[in-house]
Amino acid sequence: MSKLVIVESPTKAKTIRNFLPKGYVVKASMGHIRDLPSSAGEIPAKVKGEPWARLGVNVEKDFDPLYVIPSSKKKVVTELRAALKDADELILATDEDREGESIGWHLHEVLKPKVPVKRMVFHEITKEAIQQALNDTRQIDDNLVRAQEARRILDRLVGYTVSPLLWKKIAPKLSAGRVQSVAVRLLVIRERERRAFRTGSYWDLKALLNKRPDKPKHRFEAQLISVGDVRIASGRDFDETTGKIPEGKNVLLLDEAETLKLRERLLKGTWVITGVEDRESKRSPAPPFTTSTLQQEANRKLGWGAKQTMRTAQTLYENGHITYMRTDSVNLSDEAVSAARKRVTELYGDEYLSDKPRRYATKSKGAQEAHEAIRPAGTEMRPADSLPISGPESALYDLIWKRTVATQMTDARLKHTTVTIGVEDAIFRASGREILFPGFFRAYVEGSDDPEAALEDQDSVLPPLKVDEEVDVRELNAVGHETKPPARYTEATLVKALEAEGIGRPSTYATVIDTIQVRGYVFKQRKELVPTFVAFAVTQLLEKHFDELVDLRFTAEMEQKLDDIADGEAGWLEYLRAFFLGQAGLENQVKEKEAGIEARIASQVDFSDLDVELRIGQFGPFLARGSNGDRITAGLPDSLPPADLTPEMVEDLLNRKSDGPEILGNDPASDQPIFLKDGPYGPYVQLGEEGPKGKNGKPTKPKRTSLLKGMEKSDVDLELALKLLGLPRTLGVHPETEKDVKAGVGRFGPFIVHDGKFASLKAPDNVLEVELERALEVLAAAPAKRGSTKSVIKELGEHPEDGSPIQVLNGRYGPYVNHKKVNATLPKEQKPEEVTLEQALAMLAEKAKAPKKTVRRRRS
Repeated sequence: MSKLVIVESPTKAKTIRNFLPKGYVVKASMGHIRDLPSSAGEIPAKVKGEPWARLGVNVEKDFDPLYVIPSSKKKVVTELRAALKDADELILATDEDREGESIGWHLHEVLKPKVPVKRMVFHEITKEAIQQALNDTRQIDDNLVRAQEARRILDRLVGYTVSPLLWKKIAPKLSAGRVQSVAVRLLVIRERERRAFRTGSYWDLKALLNKRPDKPKHRFEAQLISVGDVRIASGRDFDETTGKIPEGKNVLLLDEAETLKLRERLLKGTWVITGVEDRESKRSPAPPFTTSTLQQEANRKLGWGAKQTMRTAQTLYENGHITYMRTDSVNLSDEAVSAARKRVTELYGDEYLSDKPRRYATKSKGAQEAHEAIRPAGTEMRPADSLPISGPESALYDLIWKRTVATQMTDARLKHTTVTIGVEDAIFRASGREILFPGFFRAYVEGSDDPEAALEDQDSVLPPLKVDEEVDVRELNAVGHETKPPARYTEATLVKALEAEGIGRPSTYATVIDTIQVRGYVFKQRKELVPTFVAFAVTQLLEKHFDELVDLRFTAEMEQKLDDIADGEAGWLEYLRAFFLGQAGLENQVKEKEAGIEARIASQVDFSDLDVELRIGQFGPFLARGSNGDRITAGLPDSLPPADLTPEMVEDLLNRKSDGPEILGNDPASDQPIFLKDGPYGPYVQLGEEGPKGKNGKPTKPKRTSLLKGMEKSDVDLELALKLLGLPRTLGVHPETEKDVKAGVGRFGPFIVHDGKFASLKAPDNVLEVELERALEVLAAAPAKRGSTKSVIKELGEHPEDGSPIQVLNGRYGPYVNHKKVNATLPKEQKPEEVTLEQALAMLAEKAKAPKKTVRRRRS
């Protein structure tokens, strides 16, 4: 008989298997093996008629959750049950956090083992850690399980109770969430601040001075700070909502003319050093990484989102290279501290080693000190180039290694010098900084990839200067400035804000940020997270009618209560009852308030500075205004940040809609007009008018092509429009297959296609200009599609309704017609080479109308 060890993933199973004695069998559960039902199809027949079945929680029966095994996990469960039959002991070795404890508990409940069960936890996958964990097993922690279960049920109650209200009052497919709605509100608040912001302008002078005699190292810059004992106005002096300096503030606001006049006067004066001040400071290394700080720094240094960071960290952990990556703790074990100190001595010398081991205290609420910070696994603190890793794994590991080693290095010592220079009645100031001893800077500088280069960037030394010493002015420039609106959140700053407010847990931030983008509440503009107009409408409704759900303090208190449940200091059932039931409970609040919420008002975004209705409709946000008895509407681009919508833009959009689309000319082949239009996804060209209504009651759509990335509407003339409408264009015949090679544009950008093989076309290649020879090179360089068994037999053309390609493909079960996700098998008597576009459209229409077959599965 063997001992069965269950972990979450195959990678983790493979790594841990190397460190277990003979007779241990390791299997992977592939994450959770059961959960609340995700769709109506997963609800068991015996409870389908129950009023609580859709919710998946029987509220009246003490919030009893309905757990189901998804079809995708039934095979896994069967395999685990089979493995358990040959075991005399079950060891649950899932992750050490609440999620891992919950997975272990679900495994125990489903497998119902009749052999002894042990819970084994470890925070790194090394031989020593696994051996220690085997010798120190425990039972499943019911408090951790209850806390995680309460969290899951709480999220379900919020999502499944409030989301249907959003569908009815604003738009379909919207969702609310305990953490996601608060995260969205933070982004909306910042975007409101940007809308309310008004720009202010100010001027000042910047001087390039030099100590005599003139040498490159004697040159330094100085900034004007006062004239006539009155401080020069700067950006921080302006009221952000007016763009003006508040009345009564004693500062000097210069315009361009006044600044130029002052410049001429000061150039004639004598520049004298009036003050020199030196002070020394120390900087200590930052604590080792937690989940939150790792996400923030990977975003700053590597440009990664939280999702990519956590995915890469998971790979490093499961392969035994770093400690567990979901942690709030900055604690380092004695072994890790010793290993880091040894590396410091080896690489940098004793002078860079801190006098004594440096320890850090965790400040986050709910942090578990038994856990460690994220650090290199093991006791050797091996650098990245000594491990079998590359690419993203190497980059992230190097970041973690440097941060950990730096914690045991000496402080950096710096000298700051401030010099004031007087000329006439004006005072200029110059600041310098010199690194006296780099200390931990040698290994790690926050926000920099190269510590050595960063040291040079941080050194800005002034020449030696003395009071009453005269200096020469080489340049004196008038510089204009405009105040900037509050910066939008990036993933790094949003993670920092959520953690600072105590909202959610850092281990969930990657999922939250991904979810709010997928659901259409947020889009990325460079690194900025921009809330959409839909996010504004949803946030308005929740603030007005369910303010506690998006209140920062209330949400943080919910998180603290869940921590109390995990610590055994609060009861999970009592908390759920208080939150959901009773007069003040969420269930009753939604029932009482639903009738009083008018969809017409809830779907309207209130921008008081715009003389127009801004609504959320079935197809997205749009503007509406009455004009001469008519109602004019104009769609808003999905990529338009709400703070950037100005009154001028509103007028332009409505005027263009009332004037109709621009006609570029007529198509020489069909004599149909070619229009330049605006759509929800940006501008596009269109051939001809919409056709008569089809059987589905909708007008047939003419051919349309979006403008390519980087194109402006002003660039488009008739010639360019014809080229766009001519896509995909046939470039010629492939010399090996004698089949067409084409260039076109799809949802993922420009491409080359030949015989079913697609290859992306990147800049500087242009899809409108690329020739056959270059296309063949691109195809040859493109990787083969793994596991593909289908090939293109015939290109039939584009679907008349949406312009997507229709093809005859050869699959593993024979030839069929394909359009997007609809496949129609060809009749046996039909030769695939002879299928026409009309025949294909008829087959696809018939297939789309046919009811979906219900697949009966055997019970496991």
